[in-house]
Amino acid sequence: RLQKDLCWAHLPRLFSAAMNCFLSPHSQVVAAAAQTLEALLSECIAPHMEDLGTVSASAPAPAAYLCKMFRSVEEGLTYRFHAAWDEVLRVLEVFFETCGKQCHPIMRKCLRSLCDLRLSPHFPYTTEVDQAVGAAVSTMGPEVLLEAVPLEIDGKEETLDFPRSWLLPVLRDYVQGARLSFFTSYFLPLAATLKSRALEFTQAGKSMEAKIYDTLQWQVWTLLPGFCTCPTDVLGAFKGLARTLGMAISERPDLRPTVCQALRTLIHKGCVTDAERAEVGRFAKNFLPILFNVYSQPEEDGGSSAQRRSVLDTVRAYLTITDPQMVCGFLQKASMKLTSPESSEFARLSILDLVVAMAPYADEQSLDSLYRTIQPSLQSKERSMQKKAYRVLEEVCAAPHAPCQAFVRSHLQDLQAALLDSLKSAASPAKRPRLKCLFHIVKQLSAEHEPFVTALVPEVILCTKEVSVGARKNAFVLLVEMGHAFIRFGPTPQEAMQRFLLLVYAGLTGSVTMISCTVLALTRLFFEFKEHVELSVVEQLLQNVCLLLASRTRDVVKAALGFLKVTLLLVDTKLLAKHVQAMLEAVGNLSDDMRRHFRMKLRNLFTKFIRKFGFELVKGLLPAEYHKVLVNIRKAEARSRKQRALRQAAADTDEEEAPPAQPRGDSMEEILADSEDEEEEEEERQQSREWRKQARQKGQAWLKEGEDDEPLNFLDPNVSQRVLATKPGPKRSRGVSHNFQVSEDGRLIIHEEEEEVDDDEAKGADEEMADVLQDLGLHSKKSQKRQFREESDDEEPEARTYPQYRAGGSGIHRQLDKEPAFGAEYRSKKGKGDVKKKGQLDPYAYIPLNTARLNRRKRAKMQGQFKGLMKGAQRGAKAGRRNRLKAQRP
Repeated sequence: RLQKDLCWAHLPRLFSAAMNCFLSPHSQVVAAAAQTLEALLSECIAPHMEDLGTVSASAPAPAAYLCKMFRSVEEGLTYRFHAAWDEVLRVLEVFFETCGKQCHPIMRKCLRSLCDLRLSPHFPYTTEVDQAVGAAVSTMGPEVLLEAVPLEIDGKEETLDFPRSWLLPVLRDYVQGARLSFFTSYFLPLAATLKSRALEFTQAGKSMEAKIYDTLQWQVWTLLPGFCTCPTDVLGAFKGLARTLGMAISERPDLRPTVCQALRTLIHKGCVTDAERAEVGRFAKNFLPILFNVYSQPEEDGGSSAQRRSVLDTVRAYLTITDPQMVCGFLQKASMKLTSPESSEFARLSILDLVVAMAPYADEQSLDSLYRTIQPSLQSKERSMQKKAYRVLEEVCAAPHAPCQAFVRSHLQDLQAALLDSLKSAASPAKRPRLKCLFHIVKQLSAEHEPFVTALVPEVILCTKEVSVGARKNAFVLLVEMGHAFIRFGPTPQEAMQRFLLLVYAGLTGSVTMISCTVLALTRLFFEFKEHVELSVVEQLLQNVCLLLASRTRDVVKAALGFLKVTLLLVDTKLLAKHVQAMLEAVGNLSDDMRRHFRMKLRNLFTKFIRKFGFELVKGLLPAEYHKVLVNIRKAEARSRKQRALRQAAADTDEEEAPPAQPRGDSMEEILADSEDEEEEEEERQQSREWRKQARQKGQAWLKEGEDDEPLNFLDPNVSQRVLATKPGPKRSRGVSHNFQVSEDGRLIIHEEEEEVDDDEAKGADEEMADVLQDLGLHSKKSQKRQFREESDDEEPEARTYPQYRAGGSGIHRQLDKEPAFGAEYRSKKGKGDVKKKGQLDPYAYIPLNTARLNRRKRAKMQGQFKGLMKGAQRGAKAGRRNRLKAQRP
């Protein structure tokens, strides 16, 4: 930083010295040297690369210094550095990332060496080579790579050996910022040739060859999304590619997801300037009709549901750069097809999906026409049609564009009347979008629209118990927004909230379902607007809820317990003290059935009471049948406090004390047990020594001899291909066993396990808030992870399961799905050893002969079973020998 020229002059010497450290037998030295070089490249060289321009072998300083540095690192690919090839490859990856754009002329030879090295038999660092070559692709571009290392695939091969085919996945994963015209000129003709060759083999009846060439042409097409990521020539190249892409979407269902993904990537990541967006957008008149036709076809012709979703996502993306007048034209044609009697139900539903995507981009006149078209569908008896009609309204009401907002303002009265008229005919699937429409409309209302909000209250309260999770969530969101609307209406927040709560109170006189929904709604409103609710209102609510605890309906009692939990959380202890007796008496008078059913909820509630008012007070106000639970809670609280204190103490201290030495036993049995433990420890130490020996052998080279007894020429630059890190043994799969399920498209299915948290452990304010939100149907991220900690109380206690439990141990805690070990059926139930069974073989340790065991994939498991048997037999022999010696002693 102080003297740039002097730094450039000294860097080659530093790189040369650091590369010598790669020859060290100590892995820490090698890792430190690699980190040093990576830091130098990132901190010292990368900031000045733009000033150098293109670097060649004959360039003057400081470019010449950079050439020397790269030659030093490139030398690490020779056989002398084979033990550190993984670190060398990582340094090369950073070199490519930092300097590849300007230094590609001096790096082509290194790229060829890397590709030749990857083809070496039993080469252990293929992943590192792929990452290094991928870094070169990202900075240099695919053209430079393919000039240095040709793909060697042209569709005219005599054999099916494609040694460079591994480059296609690397290009797919790393290509970006390339020329789109290069894909058009190089890869498109190659894909066409490979596809025609596959068709030739199919006609000739050679299915295997046809499948190979078909896979290759598909891999070539998968490069297209990468080329559409930040391309450098959108303005000049897209028009030459657009026709081919349109034909692929309409005629090639197998390529449709890839091409649609490429179009979305081009729109989102490739169209940066207004000119580029206009260039791609002017082809909307070609692409959108094709996409509309494909989406409107049944699944047999239009592809699977995943393909149809991909097409619809592409339509949404393309509409963002389409001229609004063109969108209005498409919308008018779609409206005509909706009202046409010739359209089938599937076609109308598909067209409505497209209308939902187009509606936010239409002008006010088109929206007015569209509204008149879909208005009858709001009361349709076909649930799917009604739901999608509400989806259209939802998109229009939520769109931020000026025409949509103007339409909502000008049609506010019509929308209110239509939504109120369709209240009774609204189907359950349509509730979610309907509530979302109402949410966006209520946000724009003023004081003169208070009767409309008042008329919505019963529907919104009932929707808090809808089957759909989305509908319940939208109901709570709308309920809160209605509270904000009343505060806007005035005159003061306290009076407005009292007026709104009086409307909600009316639900307490309705049916059982209405009562439980009303208590949930009151809980949510109290939680949200606690600062605007007067104390007298809270006391009145509390008295009514305590009365509802005497209900015989579980839903009502559950909602009332949730309100008590929120009250304990929000109301100050001093203000709540005079109501403690009434609350606990109401809880204590619950029937036995209710007490059993809500035992976990009651336990949590009692825990909060004890933390807030003390154990003795709570115990004195509850009946005797609850005292056992209260004592258990007190013990659990004390235990959790002690554990927290121990964890805090362990975290505060940095010194780790060694565990005290275990005293030796005095009896013969204890001594023998100690000696057996020593033998097992000796076995572990022996195994550890073997592992260390294997680790030392990692740095030892193994030379693959020349063919036909020819001696190796160590001056040959390709001799490194015969230097292997280890002597090749039986080929094994290098993949890591992740034990995750894999979906059809290759993605991992990972079920996130819930956190193991002690229920009795004291929770922080965030945990308490998460529990409250969970009871109200609003799941935070923390509560989603713990959503099975307290099962839904709608289920019977006998059917409860606790997913956080993991089988392990013996007895009732044993793992039921574990396969029994061989010979387990002969084990004695009372004493040690085996017993003979009538009608069965003698109890010898053996593994049954099975032809399935000859399978190479099952060989490792078989070897492990033999090792277990041998280890058990040896331990048994030692124990028998000790017993015999013990018996022979006087």
